[in-house]
Amino acid sequence: MNNRCNRWQEITRLHLVLSATIIWICCFCFVGRGLIASAAEMPEIQRRGYLTVAVKDNLRPLGFKDDSGNLQGLEIDLAQQLALDLLGKKDAVKFQPVANRDRLSVVLDKKVDLAIARVTATASRARIVNFSVPYYLDSTVLITKDASVQQLKDLAKQKIAVLNNSSTIAKVRYYLPNAELVGVNSYQEAREQIENNAVIAFAADASILGGWVQQYPEYRLLTTKLSTEPLSVVMPKGLQYDELRRRVNEAIARYIAEGWLNQRVQYWGLP
Repeated sequence: MNNRCNRWQEITRLHLVLSATIIWICCFCFVGRGLIASAAEMPEIQRRGYLTVAVKDNLRPLGFKDDSGNLQGLEIDLAQQLALDLLGKKDAVKFQPVANRDRLSVVLDKKVDLAIARVTATASRARIVNFSVPYYLDSTVLITKDASVQQLKDLAKQKIAVLNNSSTIAKVRYYLPNAELVGVNSYQEAREQIENNAVIAFAADASILGGWVQQYPEYRLLTTKLSTEPLSVVMPKGLQYDELRRRVNEAIARYIAEGWLNQRVQYWGLP
């Protein structure tokens, strides 16, 4: 009986030690992540004097590098305007270029204060991050350089390039059920398909195809929009970030009301 009790006590102690170890590791990881994170509440942002913002650096005309390597574009303008509103200086912002797959994680991991990187606000994403008032309504459109294509119906039985595994596929099938869709892995591949007359058009996001038209003036966008998707600033969840979220939302609402955002949209040639 004593041996059985002793064995039980040893097992209990072992469980306690293991539990304490796991809790200590979790706490250490949490604190460690907090120490290296750049995200901050509004009072801390004001004390340190700058915003940290995740952006795109290869997505004309939203966020891209000019010939001198400087970031520019609609989303860069928006970040600088928010810095001016929140901190009094347009240059009070540190940019962190990110890949598409990291646009939400850098906010979730508190590596940046905000992400302004062509993120569409969706219900599923809103479960893990907060979204601002939309600063641009993006859409799915078609681009072509064939002069015979003037309306959507002109593509009814034509070959159209779409990005593999993209949500664009369902939208094109809905509006053009008899069209032949050709999957491509990149925008560059889509252009090659058009240049080689393998397809007559390419369906994708207007915000990106608007930049394509700027680079290649022989192309044009059809006026019909197959969808509408709001682009919003990604912000962290949590009561401690309420003031930051409120001020960002108020600022963007003011930019819309005063016409500043529309002016910048037109400046950058967005459809």
